[in-house]
Amino acid sequence: MTVAFFSGSRRRAAVALGAASAGLLVLTACEKPTPIATVTVGTESVNSEAACYNNGDPIKESDIQKCLNKTAEKSITVAMDDKVRFGVDPEIADNGWTIFLGGQQAEPEPYKKTYRTIPASAFFTAGQTGETPDETQVTIVENTGKSLTGIWHFKLKKES
Repeated sequence: MTVAFFSGSRRRAAVALGAASAGLLVLTACEKPTPIATVTVGTESVNSEAACYNNGDPIKESDIQKCLNKTAEKSITVAMDDKVRFGVDPEIADNGWTIFLGGQQAEPEPYKKTYRTIPASAFFTAGQTGETPDETQVTIVENTGKSLTGIWHFKLKKES
């Protein structure tokens, strides 16, 4: 029985071509990761990809409220006298972003920088009973002024 063998250089070329083809197949199956938002308190940080993101295009109007109502998966503990630092990827800042508290917009205009600091006490206002909540959900919303394009959720837990 006669078996045809490739020469060493042809075999390496065939293996390289096969690996490149497999790599392209894997890459086409992957989704591009969403931009990242980060919350930092002191030396602790948590970051998250978007809960809802449409590759920079507006989120469907019918999906916005559902996205805003999602529960945060990432949390960080804060003391009332801490400063909470928010950071976003430059592509989020280019469009602008606002902070929502409990699903409601907390500021009128989109912010256009990648970083900002807000006192933790601003997130724990006393309710009708006069007691401050033990935790609050903060949502970063990429907002072009006309449409919402990304939503990131974080939970701030008040230090005991």
